[in-house]
This record gives sequence, C-alpha cells and structure tokens, in this order.
Amino acid sequence: MEKIDFKKTLKHLYQPSAKDVARVEVPAMNFLMIDGEGDPNTSQAFKDAVEVVFPLSYALKFMVKKGTPAIDYGVMPLEGLWWADDMSMFSVIDKTNWKWTLMIMQPDVITGEMVAAAISEVRKKKNPAALANVRFVAWPEGVCAQIMHIGPFTEEGPAVAKVHRFIDACGCKRIGKHHEIYLSDIRKADPGKWKTVIRQPMSRYL
Repeated sequence: MEKIDFKKTLKHLYQPSAKDVARVEVPAMNFLMIDGEGDPNTSQAFKDAVEVVFPLSYALKFMVKKGTPAIDYGVMPLEGLWWADDMSMFSVIDKTNWKWTLMIMQPDVITGEMVAAAISEVRKKKNPAALANVRFVAWPEGVCAQIMHIGPFTEEGPAVAKVHRFIDACGCKRIGKHHEIYLSDIRKADPGKWKTVIRQPMSRYL
C-alpha cells in the first residue's frame, strides 16, 4: 500500500522557516470548510466546526485506504482563516466579533461524491450539529508570505508583524484573510513548542 505524508510532499507550504519569512505560491487545493463567528475559546459554533471537519477527514482517509489503488495518508492539520467585518475592531483581547473559516486540506484523489458518502457515514455514526454547514471546495490562495511561529497563540504578534513588514518591503500589499495552520496537538504538546504557520496572501505588485 502506498503511504503519503503530504506535509512532507508539500513541505514548502507546511514547514516554513521559523527565522525568515518566505514567499510562496499556493496552488488551488481542495478543502473541507466551515464558517462561523465568535470567540474561538468560548464559541459553541467553533467547537461544533472542529467536531465536523475532523470526523469527515478521517472518514475520507479510510475510504481511500480501502479503495483501489489503496493509499494511506496522514490527515492534514486544522487550518483557520480569521477576520472581522471592521478590521479596526479585530482585537486579540475582545474576540467576540471575530469571524473565521476552519478547514482541512484534502488530497486530489478525494471527490465530491466521496465527500457526500463521508457526510452520510458521519451522519449515521455521530450526526454532529454543524454537519449541514460543511462545504468541499477548491481554493486557490495564490501568492503569500509565511513564517513558522513556535509558541502559544497569544505570542504570535511578532511573527505576524514580521510577515507584514516583508510584504510592505517588497512593494506589495496584504489581501485576503489572515491564515493560520496548526501543526501541533495542543491537547498534548507544551505550549512553548506549539508550531503554527502564519500565512498572509499578498498582491504581486502595488
């Protein structure tokens, strides 16, 4: 059985340097996505979203593992897009007005028909509250700047600022939404060792 580690095959996207900001071209990739709003630390909608994207991703993994040809792969990490309607009110202190999209990348072998079958399977087993809100889309992020942040989420500020300075210095501007990729299992890992990819889409030129 073929085994694939997409975090390694896509190393330039999922394992950036923690020292230097890198410019990357992110191709269209397929994602399970679910939208919501509110403080991720207290929002039931956020908890419900997590309880949808992971079961679906594992159902798809085992579907592919039993397929022909059989392929085994590791489920990709949780990712999040973060914003507010009024970005001047986007505060790390008061997160009640935050909006977000949680998502997990899916391999090219996954089809819409497979996702529909996985939804039916998860509905029969668990029927999570937000199941009807999930969508499967190809998302082309394009040109981005990114860096690895190591440490608690509350200490991301310097890494985010470094990414923004990189974009300004190359004569470009920030577009799209702040993007984070969560590589660590925060239930088990020491917060001081959490790894988070900080990514920001950018224009090619001003």
